[in-house]
Amino acid sequence: MSDNSPAKLDFIREIIADDLATGKHSSVITRFPPEPNGYLHIGHAKSICLNFGIAQELSNVAARCHLRFDDTNPEKEESEYVESIKADVQWLGFDWQEHLYFASDYFDFFYDCAVHLIRNGLAYVEKLSSEEMRVLRGNLVTPGTDSPGRSRSVEENLTEFSRMRAGEYREGECVLRARIDLASSNMNLRDPVLYRIMHAEHHNTGGRWCIYPMYDYAHPLEDAVEHVTHSLCTLEFENHRPLYDWVIANCPVPSKPRQIEFARLNLTYTVMSKRKLLELVQAAFVSGWNDPRLPTISGLRRRGFPAEAIRHFCKRIGITKFNGTTDVALLEYDVRDVLNRSAPRRMGVLSPLRVTLENWHAEPLSHATLPNHPQVPEMGTREVPISSQIWIEQDDFMAVPEKKFFRLGPDRCVRLKGGHIIRCTRYETNADGLVDHVFAEILPGTVGQDAPAGIECRAAIHWADAATAIDAEIRLIDRLFSVEDPDAAEGGFIQALNPCSMQIITAKVEPSLADCPPEFSCQLDRIGYFITDSIDHASGKHCVLNRTLPLKDSWSKQR
Repeated sequence: MSDNSPAKLDFIREIIADDLATGKHSSVITRFPPEPNGYLHIGHAKSICLNFGIAQELSNVAARCHLRFDDTNPEKEESEYVESIKADVQWLGFDWQEHLYFASDYFDFFYDCAVHLIRNGLAYVEKLSSEEMRVLRGNLVTPGTDSPGRSRSVEENLTEFSRMRAGEYREGECVLRARIDLASSNMNLRDPVLYRIMHAEHHNTGGRWCIYPMYDYAHPLEDAVEHVTHSLCTLEFENHRPLYDWVIANCPVPSKPRQIEFARLNLTYTVMSKRKLLELVQAAFVSGWNDPRLPTISGLRRRGFPAEAIRHFCKRIGITKFNGTTDVALLEYDVRDVLNRSAPRRMGVLSPLRVTLENWHAEPLSHATLPNHPQVPEMGTREVPISSQIWIEQDDFMAVPEKKFFRLGPDRCVRLKGGHIIRCTRYETNADGLVDHVFAEILPGTVGQDAPAGIECRAAIHWADAATAIDAEIRLIDRLFSVEDPDAAEGGFIQALNPCSMQIITAKVEPSLADCPPEFSCQLDRIGYFITDSIDHASGKHCVLNRTLPLKDSWSKQR
């Protein structure tokens, strides 16, 4: 897999290529316009990779992508979200350079455009309640009916709109509506609301404004004032495009962008609604927006999903005009592919079983030498302390070995990775009859050498030195939901939460992990991919590892 492989020429890229070839545009400007009312998720990553990716690919023409915050709703937006979004975009590998914008930068322009619409008889102040407006708008089979405000004069509307801006009305008392077509088959054109009153402090403009534009009004104006050429939206905005075009056609804008829709990303075992993600956060089903079980970009990063894998996944699924659901296993495949090539190896024992090497004095080792990556010699080697007592996984010993079990058992041999071949001589059980102590002998001369003649050794196992291994908090992260479509779960998506999405255990790991910095990714041999936690892991003090993924997909076996 190569992250630098050429992008497929999807229908959006074909449109852009044709616009450049015909001379319609000599440059291309796209934008990624998140609302700062939550953290970005994997669905946003698709849009980020599309918009910023197109700008990167067009190296032969002037091209760029703007990062623009659609901050038109002060009741839901926070500076925390702004900063998290910037960090996520950068972590994914993209740079907006000097092109960072806010919708709130254009509030004066939006207001002037609204006054322009009023002067031209294309907008009016409405004093009906939202329920009264809903009734008068009609429905798909019944045309709308004029409200009393629709016949108000231009001068009256200018005065009323000025009073709205001055704060003379309470929230909900009135709005500004576009005057378009109450008989339109497209409900978005039946005199939609352009401005509403909100007496709320804005993170960027403070208390300067008490009226705020609706997204469908602000969106096209933002694109136009930034000279965006191709405004790429997900399919739910397709029915809003006539309103987008109406605003562009009827306002004094410096450019005329084109809106194009594409299918959003939906994943199995995942919810993509920011409202539902917020509910999970606020109800403490997860520890926060960056909980490693969430599909937020910061959560995926904390879990150890590489940015390269996410970019490749977004490239692989492509851009289409039809909604569908992608198997999350495809994303996990790309994560494993990247980590298998890049993650150094370490050893850890999750279910420790003590082993005493009774004849250690015959050929004692102080350290076992192990490669940091078996297929990447450039990563070098490391020395792992070893002594006469070690820990192995309980699953690597069977008192009564089953057929095709080739690890340790009575009078059986196994190799310790980087060390000797050992042979079990006896074992002890506890009061419950469970094996809790194994005794073995080393076979001298077998470090780095084949088994002596007559000795069968068909497996190598990982281990941890009892004297020097450190205790690590291991968070076994799994899918947050236990069903493929949580949104369709009986009783709601909360009922589909996986009770085993995070299990916390204490493991024995090699001492080198104590000194690793936060966000150090590795493969624990034979177990899975892990990352030192970005928040709770403290180098030299407290080792905390989040499991990124097991080595193999265990969910496919459950279907």
